[in-house]
Order: sequence, then C-alpha cells, then structure tokens
Amino acid sequence: MSLSMRQTRFRYLLLIVLRWLPVGFTIPVLTLLPLDRGLTIAQAGAVVAVQGVTVLVLELPTGGLADALGRRPVLLLGGVINVVSLAVLCVADSVALFAAAWLLQGVYRALDSGPLDSWYVDQSLAADPDADIETGLSRGSVVLSLGIAAGALISGGLIWLGPIGSMRPLTVPVLVALGLSVLSTLSVALLMREDRPARGMAAWAASVRGVPVAIGSALGLVRRSRVVFALIMVELLWSFGMVTFEKLMPIRLSEVVSGKEAAASLMGPVSSVGWAASAAGAALIPLLIRRIGASWTGFALRILQGLTIVGMGLLAGPAGVITGFLLTYAVHGAANPVHAGLLHRQAEGEYRTSLLSLNSMVGQPGFAIGAIVLTGIAQSVSVSVAMLVGAVVLAAAAPLYLVKPKFREPIDGGTSPVSALTPGGI
Repeated sequence: MSLSMRQTRFRYLLLIVLRWLPVGFTIPVLTLLPLDRGLTIAQAGAVVAVQGVTVLVLELPTGGLADALGRRPVLLLGGVINVVSLAVLCVADSVALFAAAWLLQGVYRALDSGPLDSWYVDQSLAADPDADIETGLSRGSVVLSLGIAAGALISGGLIWLGPIGSMRPLTVPVLVALGLSVLSTLSVALLMREDRPARGMAAWAASVRGVPVAIGSALGLVRRSRVVFALIMVELLWSFGMVTFEKLMPIRLSEVVSGKEAAASLMGPVSSVGWAASAAGAALIPLLIRRIGASWTGFALRILQGLTIVGMGLLAGPAGVITGFLLTYAVHGAANPVHAGLLHRQAEGEYRTSLLSLNSMVGQPGFAIGAIVLTGIAQSVSVSVAMLVGAVVLAAAAPLYLVKPKFREPIDGGTSPVSALTPGGI
C-alpha cells in the first residue's frame, strides 16, 4: 500500500529530526573530547581531517549506490556504520581509535548525503505528480535546525550535571547520541517504504565507472569559465577558514573559562543560539542583495566574517568570545544562500549537478587542510593566532566574488551564453 502525501511528509520530517538530534548532542563535545582523553590539538585536527578525505573519495560512488540499491538500504547501512562510529568514540583514547571513528563518520556522511530527500521526493511525486515538494523540503530544513539546536542545548545541560558514575561528563552526550542513532536507524527500517525497484549491483558498478566522467565534466566547467573557477576557489578558502569556528572555537572558549568541561557545557546553549543566528542571517540577506547585488553582498560578507573570526580570537572573556562566535554564525548563515545562488547562475541542465558536486567536493579537502594547518598553529603558537590566520584566508576569498566573465563565456557545454548575471560582477 502506497503512502499518501501527508504520511510521506510526516515520516520524512520525523526521520530528519531523529537523524539530526544526535548530531546536536555531539556538537559541543567533539572537539574537546580528544583533548580530554590525551590527544594534542594538532592530533585532534589530524583525525578530524580523516572524515573530509573519506567523504571526498566516496561522495560520488555512494550516490550511485543509492540509485542502484534503493534509498532505504543505503540509509540503513549508513545508520549501522554511524552507530559503530559513535561506539568507537565512546571508548577512543588514542589517535588510531579517533581516526577510525572519523573514518567511519566519513563513510556514514557519504552514504547519508541525499537518499532521505530523494526518497521524500520520489514518494511524494508517486502519490501526486503535482505535489508541492518544495514546502516539505523547506520544512525539513527547519526541523533539521531545530533538532540540532535542541540536542546541543540538552547536551550542554548533561555536561553541566557532571559525571555519571565513572563516566566523564564529555562522554555522556556521545553515549546519548549513540542511543538516539540506534533509534533513528530502527525508524528508517520501520517508517521508510520504498516502491521503486532496486536496479542491482550492475547498475552501481556502471555508476562507479561513470565517476571519472562526472569529475571530468565538472573540471571542464572550471577550465571554460573563470567565474566558476573563482567561485570554486571561494569554497576552498571558505572551508579552510571554517575550521576556526567549527573546531577551534571550543578550544578558545576553554581558555577563557575554567577548563574543557565548563567550555563544553557552555557550547551546548551557545551552539543552539548559533543556529538561530544563522537562520536570522539567511532571512535578512535578500534585503542586502536587492540593494547592492549578489556579488558585492558576497564580497562584503566574506570580509565581515573574517572580522567576526578575529573577534573570536582576540576579544577577552567568555562574553567576548561567544559574541564573536554568534556574529560569525549569523554571517555564515547569510553567506550560504548568496554563494549557492551565484553557483546556480553559472550552469544549466546536467552541468548544474556537476558544478554543485564539484563545489561540495572542494570544500572537503579545504576543511581537511585547514584542520591540519590551523590546529598545528594552535598547538605550536596559540589558538588566537590560528584563528587570525584562518580569518585572513577566509577573507582573502572576497575579491573572487567580483571576477567578471568573458564575453559569452560558455558554461553549458559551449552552446549558449552565460545566464543573466547580477550587477557588480558575477
């Protein structure tokens, strides 16, 4: 029996909440947990980089796997791998074990990227070919943010309560996330109903063989367009700088409060508010785009985000560091739709997917390199200096938003001119 549109949407939103709630629990502790168990800052950065490299390698092949075997089997496989990864994190006390946990997380993220949204779209259109899928996807983004915010808030409270028996406070949220991830995986097994036939391993093998072609198509876009090249370089530098507020912020906060556990308990509510600040930034950005155009908006936001990161690195006391973090997240939320919109303007049809995939793939090594370089600087010099370096690299991307295309620069395979461009550059 097929699901109705309402049933599909309800199950989709519930599965999103169950998917991202555990992430909220782990956000406040993932950077500090390795340090609490004896790793250096540089070692913690190196093990985090393992995830980015893994996702980079597996992103396209796992997309083909979802198409070949079905969305549900791939999500179930990913869920099991996520549970194993969190179990390893609960007991990890060495570089090797933390690297293994992040490797498994990379496999999980690659498997998990896309199948749930694709299932929702497939089922909705099967129930009603004219279904309003955009509303469901938009609500999915809302409940995703709410799930992370709620998890981060509760996580901070659990850490504040202190140890449970012999279990250290930073381990408690990871253990809760493990239990919730088991529940999420069981929910996929019970709630997802997939009518589309699996195409089998032969189809997946054909998809894997097509990976070099897909990468070649994406690289061809970069060769043909200096605007595309500039946007891809923005993503690379931006991802490098993101390490400052995603990985170095908890370490910086621990310097201005009384240790790692106090910082982790604060990171829960701070991360929750940060997600709200990100949403607010995204909501306000259309007003700025209408005034100065998307290109100049992107330029201004890159400079502004660099300055907010400098604030995180230099402002004194918990209030100053947290203020810098919240402003950074607000600008980050505003910058995401600007960058995405400029990317979408650069290609049409099949080339759109190649361009978006390339942008995503470039972000992975950018973040991995940033994790290694900036945590190395944090350990050998100071966290504040590492944040300043990350801020400079991130802000250096600003002029790339103003690169102008050559006349009739071909983006869609050379058969048509560039799409209409916004004033001021791209």
